[in-house]
Amino acid sequence: MATSGSHLAVFAPVGGAGRVDAVVRRLSDAIALGLLADGEQLPSEAELAALLGVSTVTLREALMALRQQGLVETRRGRGGGSFVRTPSEPPELGARLRAFTVDELRDLGDHYAAIAGAAARLAALRALPGDVAPLRRTLDAMARAGSRESRAGPGLGADARAVLRRLDGRFHIEVAAASQSARLTQEEIRLQADIGPLLWLPYDEPGGHDEATAQHRAIAEAIRRGDPGQARDLAEQHVLDAIERLIELRLRLADA
Repeated sequence: MATSGSHLAVFAPVGGAGRVDAVVRRLSDAIALGLLADGEQLPSEAELAALLGVSTVTLREALMALRQQGLVETRRGRGGGSFVRTPSEPPELGARLRAFTVDELRDLGDHYAAIAGAAARLAALRALPGDVAPLRRTLDAMARAGSRESRAGPGLGADARAVLRRLDGRFHIEVAAASQSARLTQEEIRLQADIGPLLWLPYDEPGGHDEATAQHRAIAEAIRRGDPGQARDLAEQHVLDAIERLIELRLRLADA
Protein backbone atom coordinates (compact mmCIF):
# COMPACT_ATOMS: atom_id res chain seq x y z
CA MET A 1 0.00 0.00 0.00
CA ALA A 2 1.27 3.48 -0.80
CA THR A 3 2.15 5.94 1.94
CA SER A 4 -0.21 8.82 2.70
CA GLY A 5 2.34 11.22 1.21
CA SER A 6 2.33 9.30 -2.05
CA HIS A 7 -1.45 9.31 -2.13
CA LEU A 8 -1.50 13.06 -1.56
CA ALA A 9 0.76 13.51 -4.59
CA VAL A 10 -1.29 11.12 -6.73
CA PHE A 11 -4.53 12.92 -5.94
CA ALA A 12 -3.19 16.50 -6.04
CA PRO A 13 -4.67 18.88 -8.65
CA VAL A 14 -3.28 18.16 -12.12
CA GLY A 15 -3.35 21.78 -13.37
CA GLY A 16 -2.40 22.97 -16.85
CA ALA A 17 -3.92 22.11 -20.20
CA GLY A 18 -4.86 18.73 -21.62
CA ARG A 19 -6.68 17.78 -18.45
CA VAL A 20 -7.97 14.39 -19.64
CA ASP A 21 -4.50 13.26 -20.74
CA ALA A 22 -3.01 14.62 -17.50
CA VAL A 23 -5.48 12.67 -15.35
CA VAL A 24 -4.93 9.49 -17.36
CA ARG A 25 -1.15 9.87 -17.07
CA ARG A 26 -1.26 10.60 -13.33
CA LEU A 27 -3.49 7.64 -12.47
CA SER A 28 -1.96 5.16 -14.93
CA ASP A 29 1.53 5.93 -13.59
CA ALA A 30 0.34 5.45 -10.01
CA ILE A 31 -1.29 2.12 -10.90
CA ALA A 32 1.70 0.85 -12.86
CA LEU A 33 4.03 1.68 -9.97
CA GLY A 34 1.80 0.06 -7.36
CA LEU A 35 1.00 3.33 -5.58
CA LEU A 36 -2.64 2.42 -6.09
CA ALA A 37 -3.02 -1.24 -5.19
CA ASP A 38 -4.77 -3.90 -7.21
CA GLY A 39 -8.45 -3.94 -6.20
CA GLU A 40 -8.22 -0.58 -4.42
CA GLN A 41 -11.37 1.50 -4.77
CA LEU A 42 -10.89 5.01 -6.10
CA PRO A 43 -12.77 7.91 -4.50
CA SER A 44 -16.21 8.65 -5.89
CA GLU A 45 -16.32 10.56 -9.19
CA ALA A 46 -17.34 13.78 -7.46
CA GLU A 47 -14.63 13.46 -4.79
CA LEU A 48 -11.91 12.42 -7.23
CA ALA A 49 -12.77 15.26 -9.63
CA ALA A 50 -12.55 17.73 -6.75
CA LEU A 51 -9.21 16.33 -5.57
CA LEU A 52 -7.69 16.50 -9.07
CA GLY A 53 -9.18 19.91 -9.76
CA VAL A 54 -11.08 18.85 -12.88
CA SER A 55 -14.73 18.68 -13.92
CA THR A 56 -16.70 15.47 -13.55
CA VAL A 57 -16.99 15.34 -17.35
CA THR A 58 -13.18 15.40 -17.67
CA LEU A 59 -12.82 12.76 -14.99
CA ARG A 60 -15.36 10.46 -16.66
CA GLU A 61 -13.47 10.72 -19.95
CA ALA A 62 -10.24 9.84 -18.15
CA LEU A 63 -11.82 6.88 -16.37
CA MET A 64 -13.18 5.65 -19.69
CA ALA A 65 -9.66 5.74 -21.15
CA LEU A 66 -8.31 3.88 -18.13
CA ARG A 67 -11.02 1.24 -18.49
CA GLN A 68 -10.06 0.77 -22.14
CA GLN A 69 -6.45 0.21 -21.02
CA GLY A 70 -7.59 -2.39 -18.49
CA LEU A 71 -6.34 -0.33 -15.55
CA VAL A 72 -9.72 0.44 -13.99
CA GLU A 73 -12.88 -1.61 -13.58
CA THR A 74 -16.20 0.09 -12.87
CA ARG A 75 -18.87 -1.80 -10.96
CA ARG A 76 -22.48 -0.68 -10.77
CA GLY A 77 -24.96 -0.97 -7.95
CA ARG A 78 -24.52 -1.23 -4.22
CA GLY A 79 -20.85 -1.34 -3.26
CA GLY A 80 -19.95 -0.24 -6.77
CA GLY A 81 -17.44 2.31 -7.98
CA SER A 82 -14.13 2.37 -9.84
CA PHE A 83 -11.51 -0.18 -8.81
CA VAL A 84 -7.82 -0.45 -9.72
CA ARG A 85 -6.55 -3.29 -11.90
CA THR A 86 -2.79 -3.77 -11.77
CA PRO A 87 -1.31 -4.40 -15.24
CA SER A 88 0.79 -7.40 -16.15
CA GLU A 89 4.58 -7.15 -16.48
CA PRO A 90 5.54 -4.28 -18.84
CA PRO A 91 6.70 -4.95 -22.41
CA GLU A 92 10.14 -6.47 -22.93
CA LEU A 93 12.51 -4.06 -21.24
CA GLY A 94 15.42 -4.69 -23.59
CA ALA A 95 13.37 -3.29 -26.47
CA ARG A 96 12.49 -0.23 -24.40
CA LEU A 97 16.16 0.32 -23.57
CA ARG A 98 17.18 0.13 -27.24
CA ALA A 99 14.77 2.99 -27.96
CA PHE A 100 17.02 5.36 -25.96
CA THR A 101 20.29 6.74 -27.26
CA VAL A 102 23.25 6.98 -24.88
CA ASP A 103 22.96 10.78 -24.86
CA GLU A 104 19.27 10.54 -23.96
CA LEU A 105 20.02 8.16 -21.10
CA ARG A 106 22.76 10.43 -19.77
CA ASP A 107 20.47 13.48 -19.98
CA LEU A 108 17.69 11.59 -18.19
CA GLY A 109 20.19 10.55 -15.54
CA ASP A 110 21.28 14.14 -14.92
CA HIS A 111 17.67 15.24 -14.55
CA TYR A 112 16.71 12.30 -12.35
CA ALA A 113 19.78 12.69 -10.13
CA ALA A 114 18.84 16.33 -9.51
CA ILE A 115 15.28 15.38 -8.56
CA ALA A 116 16.33 12.44 -6.37
CA GLY A 117 19.02 14.50 -4.65
CA ALA A 118 16.68 17.40 -3.91
CA ALA A 119 14.02 15.04 -2.57
CA ALA A 120 16.47 13.21 -0.29
CA ARG A 121 17.93 16.49 1.03
CA LEU A 122 14.50 17.85 1.90
CA ALA A 123 13.45 14.52 3.38
CA ALA A 124 16.45 14.65 5.74
CA LEU A 125 15.42 18.15 6.77
CA ARG A 126 11.67 17.58 7.07
CA ALA A 127 10.90 13.90 7.62
CA LEU A 128 9.24 12.81 10.84
CA PRO A 129 9.73 9.31 12.29
CA GLY A 130 6.45 8.28 10.68
CA ASP A 131 7.84 9.31 7.27
CA VAL A 132 10.94 7.14 7.70
CA ALA A 133 9.01 4.01 8.74
CA PRO A 134 7.67 3.30 5.21
CA LEU A 135 11.25 3.39 3.88
CA ARG A 136 12.28 0.71 6.35
CA ARG A 137 9.25 -1.44 5.54
CA THR A 138 10.00 -1.27 1.83
CA LEU A 139 13.68 -2.10 2.40
CA ASP A 140 12.69 -5.08 4.55
CA ALA A 141 10.30 -6.25 1.80
CA MET A 142 13.11 -5.98 -0.76
CA ALA A 143 15.43 -7.98 1.49
CA ARG A 144 12.81 -10.71 1.91
CA ALA A 145 12.16 -10.88 -1.84
CA GLY A 146 15.87 -11.10 -2.57
CA SER A 147 16.57 -13.72 0.09
CA ARG A 148 13.71 -15.95 -1.09
CA GLU A 149 15.10 -15.84 -4.60
CA SER A 150 18.70 -16.46 -3.51
CA ARG A 151 17.63 -19.66 -1.76
CA ALA A 152 16.14 -20.85 -5.05
CA GLY A 153 19.46 -20.56 -6.91
CA PRO A 154 21.76 -18.01 -8.60
CA GLY A 155 20.31 -15.02 -10.39
CA LEU A 156 16.83 -13.57 -10.20
CA GLY A 157 13.71 -15.07 -11.73
CA ALA A 158 11.16 -13.03 -13.64
CA ASP A 159 8.72 -12.87 -10.72
CA ALA A 160 11.38 -11.68 -8.29
CA ARG A 161 12.62 -9.06 -10.75
CA ALA A 162 9.10 -7.69 -11.16
CA VAL A 163 8.61 -7.50 -7.38
CA LEU A 164 11.99 -5.86 -6.79
CA ARG A 165 11.47 -3.31 -9.57
CA ARG A 166 8.19 -2.27 -8.04
CA LEU A 167 9.66 -2.07 -4.53
CA ASP A 168 12.61 -0.07 -5.84
CA GLY A 169 10.24 2.45 -7.39
CA ARG A 170 8.19 2.57 -4.20
CA PHE A 171 11.31 3.32 -2.13
CA HIS A 172 12.28 6.30 -4.27
CA ILE A 173 8.73 7.64 -4.28
CA GLU A 174 8.54 7.30 -0.50
CA VAL A 175 11.77 9.31 -0.18
CA ALA A 176 10.17 12.03 -2.30
CA ALA A 177 6.97 11.86 -0.24
CA ALA A 178 9.07 12.30 2.93
CA SER A 179 10.34 15.59 1.45
CA GLN A 180 6.81 16.97 1.99
CA SER A 181 6.86 18.32 -1.58
CA ALA A 182 3.93 17.24 -3.76
CA ARG A 183 5.65 18.54 -6.90
CA LEU A 184 8.85 16.59 -6.26
CA THR A 185 6.82 13.49 -5.49
CA GLN A 186 4.82 13.86 -8.72
CA GLU A 187 8.02 14.30 -10.71
CA GLU A 188 9.51 11.20 -9.05
CA ILE A 189 6.38 9.24 -9.99
CA ARG A 190 6.65 10.44 -13.59
CA LEU A 191 10.33 9.50 -13.82
CA GLN A 192 9.76 6.11 -12.22
CA ALA A 193 7.03 5.38 -14.73
CA ASP A 194 9.30 6.47 -17.61
CA ILE A 195 12.57 4.75 -16.73
CA GLY A 196 12.23 3.16 -13.27
CA PRO A 197 11.97 -0.46 -14.51
CA LEU A 198 14.95 0.13 -16.80
CA LEU A 199 17.15 1.35 -13.95
CA TRP A 200 16.84 -2.04 -12.24
CA LEU A 201 17.95 -3.99 -15.33
CA PRO A 202 21.72 -3.86 -14.60
CA TYR A 203 21.07 -5.13 -11.06
CA ASP A 204 19.39 -8.33 -12.27
CA GLU A 205 22.76 -10.08 -12.28
CA PRO A 206 24.00 -12.01 -9.21
CA GLY A 207 25.06 -9.64 -6.43
CA GLY A 208 23.36 -6.64 -8.00
CA HIS A 209 20.40 -6.77 -5.64
CA ASP A 210 22.65 -6.64 -2.57
CA GLU A 211 24.54 -3.62 -3.91
CA ALA A 212 21.36 -1.69 -4.69
CA THR A 213 19.90 -2.54 -1.28
CA ALA A 214 23.02 -1.29 0.48
CA GLN A 215 22.74 2.03 -1.36
CA HIS A 216 19.06 2.30 -0.45
CA ARG A 217 19.77 1.62 3.22
CA ALA A 218 22.50 4.27 3.27
CA ILE A 219 20.08 6.85 1.84
CA ALA A 220 17.40 5.92 4.38
CA GLU A 221 19.90 6.11 7.25
CA ALA A 222 21.09 9.58 6.19
CA ILE A 223 17.46 10.72 6.12
CA ARG A 224 16.84 9.20 9.54
CA ARG A 225 19.90 10.98 10.97
CA GLY A 226 18.77 14.27 9.47
CA ASP A 227 21.92 14.68 7.36
CA PRO A 228 20.71 16.58 4.26
CA GLY A 229 24.10 16.84 2.54
CA GLN A 230 24.87 13.15 2.71
CA ALA A 231 21.30 12.16 1.83
CA ARG A 232 21.50 14.31 -1.30
CA ASP A 233 24.93 13.04 -2.31
CA LEU A 234 24.01 9.39 -1.78
CA ALA A 235 20.76 9.72 -3.73
CA GLU A 236 22.42 11.51 -6.63
CA GLN A 237 25.26 8.96 -6.79
CA HIS A 238 22.82 6.06 -6.61
CA VAL A 239 20.98 7.34 -9.68
CA LEU A 240 24.16 8.18 -11.58
CA ASP A 241 25.64 4.74 -10.85
CA ALA A 242 22.45 3.10 -12.14
CA ILE A 243 22.52 5.24 -15.30
CA GLU A 244 26.16 4.38 -16.00
CA ARG A 245 25.37 0.69 -15.63
CA LEU A 246 22.37 1.15 -17.90
CA ILE A 247 24.48 2.87 -20.54
CA GLU A 248 26.96 -0.02 -20.44
CA LEU A 249 24.08 -2.44 -20.92
CA ARG A 250 22.69 -0.32 -23.77
CA LEU A 251 26.07 -0.44 -25.54
CA ARG A 252 26.27 -4.22 -25.11
CA LEU A 253 22.81 -4.58 -26.62
CA ALA A 254 23.90 -2.44 -29.57
CA ASP A 255 26.88 -4.74 -30.20
CA ALA A 256 24.83 -7.93 -29.85
